[in-house]
Order: sequence, then structure tokens, then C-alpha cells
Amino acid sequence: MNNLQQTTRVGLFFILGIALIWVTFQTLSGGKIFREKGYSLIAGFESLKELKKGDEVRMAGVVIGAVEETRLAGRRAEAVLRIHPEVQIKNDATATIVMAGLIGTNYIGIDLGTPGAPALRDGAEIRTKATPDLTAIMTQMGVLGKKLEGALGSISTAVTGDGKTPGLFQKLDKLVSDNGENVNATVANIRQVSDKLNKGEGTLGKLLNDPKLHDDLVATVNEIKGTAAEAKTFVANAQAIVDQVKAGKGTLGALVYDDTTGNDIKASVKNIRDISDKITRGEGTLGKLINDDSTLRDAQAIMKKADRALDGLDDTGPITAVGVVARGLF
Repeated sequence: MNNLQQTTRVGLFFILGIALIWVTFQTLSGGKIFREKGYSLIAGFESLKELKKGDEVRMAGVVIGAVEETRLAGRRAEAVLRIHPEVQIKNDATATIVMAGLIGTNYIGIDLGTPGAPALRDGAEIRTKATPDLTAIMTQMGVLGKKLEGALGSISTAVTGDGKTPGLFQKLDKLVSDNGENVNATVANIRQVSDKLNKGEGTLGKLLNDPKLHDDLVATVNEIKGTAAEAKTFVANAQAIVDQVKAGKGTLGALVYDDTTGNDIKASVKNIRDISDKITRGEGTLGKLINDDSTLRDAQAIMKKADRALDGLDDTGPITAVGVVARGLF
């Protein structure tokens, strides 16, 4: 009986030893006794983020290999990936480190790439893309939380005060208390104004309550708009005239910008001035008539003689009348 118990104990210890060895093997090597067939790829990252040997490599959620080795290569960390031989990865595919969960292990996720792109060969390096680190995110969130807490504390202090300096509520309460009478008077004035408006008193009250006044105001505004439109048209026409004058068109434009017309006007003015000077000096018939009194007296005498000759024509015939006129004049 004792031998049976000893045998049973030895068997249990043996089984427990094998189980312990198997668990250790699964943990350290991913459960692979021999090197799996397939080809290897190299993925370089700034940080592997707790990625370790034996972690899965997935494409579109399907396991296509495992991490064979992790190593430090200069200024970066590299993960050597063992990919199943039947899986082809395009050379424009991108590998990222993905977290399976908050307490889960990380794995390498590879996208499908372009369908027509060539496949990567054994030992090639796959393109990688950095992903946010959960630890860094949590750290940043902690810093942000502290800043938010400080901001909320400042707002609370500004609103409620800190015991030494009154806050916003205390200031408002004091302001209302100190100006209670003024506030009441202002409210009463506003109420009186509102009552007058409702009753139609005052200009604004009539405007609000009298439809005719409103219509007259609208008509006046329309007339002002029409006048403004006419003024705008007048200004446009005046501008057009100014443009024509500047272009030398029309009589005024030619007068302003045409040298020939200007010279002609100057010559005409000079001739008029010369004639005026001659008349002033008594030159010519008109000048003598204006300036010589004897010429005027002779003309007056001739007119008197002609008047007497015409008076003597009443009783004479045509021939005799001609003779009478001739004798009267000469």
C-alpha cells in the first residue's frame, strides 16, 4: 500500500514537472520547439512598447506569423518577424504596434498594401508607423488633469473669493446693495417709458402704435432712396461729361484741350480788342460817329432837311417831289 502511494506521488510530481516545463516553454518561446518555416521581415521602431518574442503578427485581424526576435539596433529598436510562407506582404504595406487591450499583450498589425505592388522578400525591411503610447497618453492626461484642476481652482477663487479678496459674487452683491436705490429708480423709469410706448405717447410711441405714421415714415424713406438714386445718376452723368471734357470731346473739351481752338479764341479776342481800341481812338466810320461831334451834328442836320422836304411833298407830283427833295438836301 505504501508502494502504491509512493508511485502515485511520483507520478503526480512527474506530471506537475512536465506541466511546469510546458508553461515555461510557452512563455519563453511561444510554444515552438523548432523554428517555424517561412520568411523573416525586419520592422524598426523608436520603441517596441513591451513587444516581446512570440507576440503575434496579424494582417486584417488574421494571424500570419509571430515576433521571432527583438533587438536594439543603434538609435532604434527592431523586431524580426517570422511570416508564414504562404502569405505575401506588399512592399508598400505598413506595420504598427497595436495594443490588444488595457491588460492584453501587444502585437504587430500589418495593412494589406496596394494589390498591384510587388511582395517583400526574405530579410527585407517593412515600413513602419508609430502609434500613440498608452503610457504617454495617460501621462499627458494626468498633466492635463492637473492643469484643468488648477484652472478650475482659479475660476472658483475668482467667483467665490479666497477669504482675503472678494469674489465675483461678493462684488455683485455689494454692487447691488450699494446701488439698490439707483437700480430701483432705473427700473421705474424703464417701466414708465414702456407704459408711454404702449399708450402711443411720444414720437416712438406713435411710431409703434400709429400705422399711418409708420406708412408715412416708410414713404419718406423710399423718397430718400429715390433721391439718392437720382443723385447717383446725376453724379454718373457729370462724371461722363468730365470724362468727355478730359478726352477733348465736345465744344468744352475742344476749348479746354484743343490748342487750335484756343488759339482761334485768342485771335478773336485780340481782333475785338483792336476794333475797340480803334473806336476809342475815333478811327473809322463808327469811331468818328461815336467820338466826333461834328459828324453827329451833320447827320442831324441832314435828317432835319429830309424831314422838311417830306413835309413839302404833300401838294406836288412825283417828279416835282424828287426835285423838292433834292433841293432840300443839297
